[in-house]
Amino acid sequence: MSIIEQDNIQTTVIDTSPTLTVTPSAVMVIRNLLEQRNIPNHSLRVFVSGGGCSGLQYGMAFEESPREFDQVVRVDGVSLIVDQTSLMYLQGATIDYIDSLMGGGFRIDNPNAVSSCGCGHSFRTAQGGEAESSSGGCGSCSH
Repeated sequence: MSIIEQDNIQTTVIDTSPTLTVTPSAVMVIRNLLEQRNIPNHSLRVFVSGGGCSGLQYGMAFEESPREFDQVVRVDGVSLIVDQTSLMYLQGATIDYIDSLMGGGFRIDNPNAVSSCGCGHSFRTAQGGEAESSSGGCGSCSH
């Protein structure tokens, strides 16, 4: 692990880490998206925010550089940025890209989630309390 100082912003770079695993198919898609958008030096920010039918939801966005206290995970030439709060929820998660006839996209296999919505974009942790409804769903999935 090394510390990078850039304009007085301190970030931690993790080259090999069990913190977050990214599959080869996800790395390939991220690399292709960076190329298509002509932003080869950007990183993919992966974050968790409140919302979704299960209480928390995943988000992703491209950013030029990390912010103070961000974790940077480098995998096969691709960088992912995770803020400290999101890292608490994503510790040990695997990011994959699934392409199927029923729909494709990034999928996060999160060992911290005790339940998830059928779409896989929303989840609940053990600290998140009881599920409000086991038959509920969100607007982006058929559950």
